[in-house]
Amino acid sequence: MSGTVILSEGAEFDHVIREVSKYIHLYVMPFGRDERNFTRIDKRENMYGGKGTVHMIQMFGQKELSNNRLAAYMVLLNKGDESGFHTHYERNEEELYVVVHGTGEYRERTGTEGPIRRKVLQKGDITAISSIGYHSIENTGDQPLIMFVITTNNP
Repeated sequence: MSGTVILSEGAEFDHVIREVSKYIHLYVMPFGRDERNFTRIDKRENMYGGKGTVHMIQMFGQKELSNNRLAAYMVLLNKGDESGFHTHYERNEEELYVVVHGTGEYRERTGTEGPIRRKVLQKGDITAISSIGYHSIENTGDQPLIMFVITTNNP
C-alpha cells in the first residue's frame, strides 16, 4: 500500500466531509462514550497499486472496538478512483463492504494470478471478503462511491 496521510484540517479535509455529508450522516454513538462524528480521515494515494485517491473516514479509534481493526467509510470521490488488488491473508482478516452510495465495480480472485470475478455494486449491496482472497474496488459512476467497511480478525 502506498503511504497514508492523516487529514485533520484544511481545504481538502473540508471538501471530503462536505461531499460525503451530501449523501450520509456521519455519526457514531459508542456505548458508554460521548457521541461524535468521526475520529480522523486517512488519505491514501494509489492504494494497493490502484489509481487515484481513497479516503478512509475512521469512525472509531484503533483500540475502541474489540476484535476489529477497522470500521470506516471508504470514499472514492471520483470516477476511476480505485483500491487495487490486495489480500488480508497475513493478518487473517475478513472484510465486509456495505455500499451506502454510488456505483462501483468489485473484483475478486483467488491468488495473484487467478481468474477475476467482477460484480457491479450499488447502494445496499454487501460483499463478504475472505482472508485468503484478493479483492479491489473502483468507482465507476459519476458520483462518489461510499462504502462502510468492517474488518474483523478471524482467529
